[in-house]
Amino acid sequence: MATVDTRGRYCLRRNYVSRLVLTTSAVVATAALAAVVAVPIGSSGTVRIESVFPAAGALTVHSVAVRKTPNPHGHVIRVLHDFRPDFRPQEILAVRKAIGSDGQVWYRISIPMRPNGTYGWIPARAVSLSATTSEIVINVGRRTIDVYRRGKHAWHGKVAVGAPGRETPIGHYYVAARFVPYHDPFLGVFALETSAYSKLTEWPGGGVVGIHGTSLPQLLGKAVSHGCVRVSNRTAAALKRLAPLGTPIWIKK
Repeated sequence: MATVDTRGRYCLRRNYVSRLVLTTSAVVATAALAAVVAVPIGSSGTVRIESVFPAAGALTVHSVAVRKTPNPHGHVIRVLHDFRPDFRPQEILAVRKAIGSDGQVWYRISIPMRPNGTYGWIPARAVSLSATTSEIVINVGRRTIDVYRRGKHAWHGKVAVGAPGRETPIGHYYVAARFVPYHDPFLGVFALETSAYSKLTEWPGGGVVGIHGTSLPQLLGKAVSHGCVRVSNRTAAALKRLAPLGTPIWIKK
C-alpha cells in the first residue's frame, strides 16, 4: 500500500486573481444574486439550439434555476449564477435536450455539486452552447490518463490517484475551471478544476477534485492523493492545450 503524501492538503487551490478583476467581477456577481429565474441579458430574443452533445458553454442570463424535470414549475435542485463564488464564469455542460412541459427546449446538464453525478434541467434560452471537441479519460486502476481531440487519440500519460479511503471519485464530470498555479510548485505548471468532489469536505472549494501537475513526479503511478489526479508537468502542459473549459471527463475503474 502506498504511503499517503501529507502534502495532499494542497490538492487544489484557486488561482490568484488581480484586485482589479475581483472588484469588477464582484459588482457583476452582486447584481446577479437578485435574479432567481432566467432573464435573458440580450434583447434579440434569438435562441440557438444545440443538437450535438455533449455541449458546453456559458450562461446568457444572470441566474437560472436548475430543475429536476424540464418544467418551469419543477423542483429546484440548485440556482446557478453567471459567475461562481470565486468570480470565474460558470461553465455549463449539457448532455441532451428535450421539449419541456412549456413546449420549449430544455437542456439536461451536469451540476457541479454534491452528490457527484447530479443532473438537472435548464431552459435552452438560458445558455449558449457549442459541441465539445475533447474528452479526458482517466483509468484509476491502470493509473493512466488519455486525451482525445476531435475523435482522435491525442495524449497518454501516467497519473497518481486518491489513496485508500480518499479514492478519486468514479463517474462523468467536466472541466469547470483552468488556471496556472502561481507560487505553488506542488500543483505543477497547470491545473484543471473538475466538477467532481472528493470524500473530504474541508479542502478548498469544499473538496473539489483537480487534475494538476506535480513537483513530485516520483509518485506518479501510485495512490497517494486526497482525491485529485496528479499528472506529469509535461501532461499538464498538454492539458492546457487540449482540454478547454467544458471538456467532458470520464473517470473509470
